[in-house]
Amino acid sequence: MNLKMNNKKILNIFTIIALILIVIVLGGIVYGYYKKQTLNAQNPIVTMEVENFGTIKIELYPDKAPETVKNFVTLANNGFYNGLTFHRVVKDFMIQGGDPKGDGTGGSTFADLYNNSDENQTYKYSNGKEAKGTDSYTIKGEFVANGYNNNTLNLEEGVLAMARNDYTSYSPTLSKESYNSSNSQFFIMTTNNHTNLSGYYTGFGKVIEGIDVVKAIENVECKAKEVKSEDGSKTQSQENQEVSTPTQTVKISSVTVETNGVNYGMPETLEPFNYMKWLYSLYGMEYKE
Repeated sequence: MNLKMNNKKILNIFTIIALILIVIVLGGIVYGYYKKQTLNAQNPIVTMEVENFGTIKIELYPDKAPETVKNFVTLANNGFYNGLTFHRVVKDFMIQGGDPKGDGTGGSTFADLYNNSDENQTYKYSNGKEAKGTDSYTIKGEFVANGYNNNTLNLEEGVLAMARNDYTSYSPTLSKESYNSSNSQFFIMTTNNHTNLSGYYTGFGKVIEGIDVVKAIENVECKAKEVKSEDGSKTQSQENQEVSTPTQTVKISSVTVETNGVNYGMPETLEPFNYMKWLYSLYGMEYKE
């Protein structure tokens, strides 16, 4: 009789312990989910107004790409992107904007980053070299191929990422220079068909409203990029050129970022790759600007 009672007590004790463990585990799961949702709610939210198309809202991920978010937030809230265009649209791939020249060759300067029109103001790159307000800069590529393992965001539909240069056409040894060449230009993925690019470009946000607007922009009529003829007197379509220049202006009316009171600070600025300086160095020559 006593043995049965003891067994029953032991069973009850184990049952209570099991229930306590279940409550602890469930509590941890609920707390983790709540914490994640709270953190997500505090992430910066981009509001991008595109003339004649509508509004795109994008959540940024400072935990995945802090330097990139700093750069984008600063430029956006300085008004840099207002009035620029989506100058490159590739069907079943992405839409690209953020170039003040509107042809894929431009970018932001220190004056844009610090919102200072004084051209005599001096700044410094992260290597200590002085720069003028009219000088350009680049930011670190925050993705796996560049040795940055904290960002595993897939480049899937709706993801916002930074455009960059590819200098490996000059030499396969220039991958690092390519990876660290982002400036102000960005793109928004319109499909899941190019996730193979994940880990080679900095994804730093995702569309949370207005993917229909992104799709509408993706479907605008495009033509081959026009280039100057040799005498510079007219333009012509280059043979085998990517058909990605919209035939209509896709104007970004405004871009603002709600930071929920968080000051993300200024990004680390890198000195841009100089092709001529690199070329001279191959022959042991000093390049003078």
